[in-house]
Amino acid sequence: MMEEHVEVLFIGGRSGVGKSTVGWEVCAQLDAAGVAHCYLEGDFLGQVFPPPEGDPDRAQITLDNLAALWRNFAARGYRRLVYTNTVSVLYADELAEALAAPTRLTRVLLTASDEVANGRLAAREQGGGYAVHVERSARAAARLDRDAPASVVRVATDGRTVVDIAAEVVTATGWTPR
Repeated sequence: MMEEHVEVLFIGGRSGVGKSTVGWEVCAQLDAAGVAHCYLEGDFLGQVFPPPEGDPDRAQITLDNLAALWRNFAARGYRRLVYTNTVSVLYADELAEALAAPTRLTRVLLTASDEVANGRLAAREQGGGYAVHVERSARAAARLDRDAPASVVRVATDGRTVVDIAAEVVTATGWTPR
């Protein structure tokens, strides 16, 4: 018997674009529509200091933790995952492999201008981390713009409400009736 497929929504984007905020609103909209799902903030799956020897980018521990968490969700019947992480749209295939099941992927790249992203970071970052986050955010934005495949759904966030952005993201999944 073939294992039931898993549907995964990967939400990526630069720091300050609103991935977490949009991710939580996507969950609220899916819940309101009666769509069972799980939500994971990918950033939390590899936060170990110092990084494991032989895994300086924390990639393997992230994959291992994703696999372990997914086993628990799948054992309880969940088949849909909302996953946020800056570069998740670039590594969606590798991340999906960790789920050890056939998958259908939706990749969404949230975009924001430098001015908007930096303003959001200024509201969020306290202390000396602001400048580091601004620089990292700009580098990530350039990389994502350059390397994200054409099949990735791009969703602009400047001047829009989180409810509207999340509704566009939910529509991209096809998980709710139109």
